[in-house]
Amino acid sequence: MSHRDVAFATVDGGKPKIRVFQIMKRSGHDLYFATSARKEVYRQLVANPGVELLAMSGDISVRVMGCAVFDVTDEVAREIYDSNAILQRLYGKYTDLSYFRLAVSGIDYYDLAPTPPVLEHFDF
Repeated sequence: MSHRDVAFATVDGGKPKIRVFQIMKRSGHDLYFATSARKEVYRQLVANPGVELLAMSGDISVRVMGCAVFDVTDEVAREIYDSNAILQRLYGKYTDLSYFRLAVSGIDYYDLAPTPPVLEHFDF
């Protein structure tokens, strides 16, 4: 996975909230993330699990839509924590975090390099 850092959008009180998040793992159409249950983003995801994220490289951008699901197994949570030095530096143990997966429901692919630009949408 070459683009792990993405713009990650949630909703809070009907207003969009965006921040940079790091994709921790990909499996099939699921993307895995970690956050603290003390953070605002955790409360937003519990209240409204609908998420969009955006990655961009050069003239290509990819928007991903889906729902956050907090059903990550203990085995996957340990794998995510153990493979990420930043998480280990910021949190004393893997159980200090909440892990979730984004069940991807759609992707928009944009390539602005050709004329005309390419826009493709994929539903899952």
